[in-house]
Amino acid sequence: MKIQKLAKMISMLTVAACVTALTPAGQVQAEEVRSVYTNEVISPEQAMTRPIAVMMPTDKIAQPSYGISHAKILYEIMEEGDISRQMAVIDDWQALSKIGNIRSCRLYYIPQATEWDPLLVHFGGVVYMKDRITQPDINNISGTYEYGVGGEAPGAGVFFRSTDRKAPHNAYISGSGIAKAAGQQGYSLNVRPEFYNAKHFTFAEGVNTLEQYGEAASTANKIDLGQVFPYTRSAFTYDPATGLYNKSIHGKAQVDGAGGQQLAFANVIVQYTKWDTLDKKGYLTFYNLDTTEDGYYFTKGKAIHVTWMKVAEYSPTVYFDDNGNEIQLNEGKTYIAIAQKGRNVSFS
Repeated sequence: MKIQKLAKMISMLTVAACVTALTPAGQVQAEEVRSVYTNEVISPEQAMTRPIAVMMPTDKIAQPSYGISHAKILYEIMEEGDISRQMAVIDDWQALSKIGNIRSCRLYYIPQATEWDPLLVHFGGVVYMKDRITQPDINNISGTYEYGVGGEAPGAGVFFRSTDRKAPHNAYISGSGIAKAAGQQGYSLNVRPEFYNAKHFTFAEGVNTLEQYGEAASTANKIDLGQVFPYTRSAFTYDPATGLYNKSIHGKAQVDGAGGQQLAFANVIVQYTKWDTLDKKGYLTFYNLDTTEDGYYFTKGKAIHVTWMKVAEYSPTVYFDDNGNEIQLNEGKTYIAIAQKGRNVSFS
């Protein structure tokens, strides 16, 4: 029993980014664990817990989403029909009573999700996912056939529907339901050392104002993604009082249905990505693994040009400034727009 406890402790220290300090008497204080998502101080237990990557809609009729303000990383990517979808990476999901509504997944969300070794929560998908979603390393929980026209529906029994909206905009799940489904499927609730990356972003020591870039840093108090996502017209406004970018969708504040909190981010990244159309229905594909594309990093009312690199599904996406150095993010949540190359962000 002691050996098992010791092994667990060693695993926690290996996976989590732990910092310890000494008291004047030379005694070790309680360990300080920094979140891999935000660099905020969290408990060792939280650091070991796998996040969920949950698919949420941007449809106007489906707003607001529940639990979305807990997303430490929020992706937005275009889908067929010129409508985008969101994937919320949430680490503190356990106590949430209502998450969603939840929509279907697409193949190109999976390489973004696997960076974080999550439990992938979705409501079906499309046939293009078939070969990947069924691989044993993918731990998914799906409310219906996992690739749309076939496959299994792992954990489908824990989803529930509300009566205030019509399908498909009324499917939800709870934190306890996710834990139950994971248990039924034999999924680990702790991060898997063979897949998990304890290092993703490089965070600044202190506050990164981007002033070190001089004239290469542009003013960016307003960020307009209307050309990237013309349906949602996703946009951000910088609030100097909080140091965060407040997000809007469909011309209004994007809020969490549980409490009405507006989504706000310390870091905003636009990642231009090669893409293609797969069929006459307009299904898309994005080339998530690349070393040559560019984008922008926004923080503290400023913007710099970046390039990005992702070399494998479980490898993190790394962002570099024009000097070839990895960018330093500010502590807090991050929004990432995977933008179709050729659709540009504007800012002022």
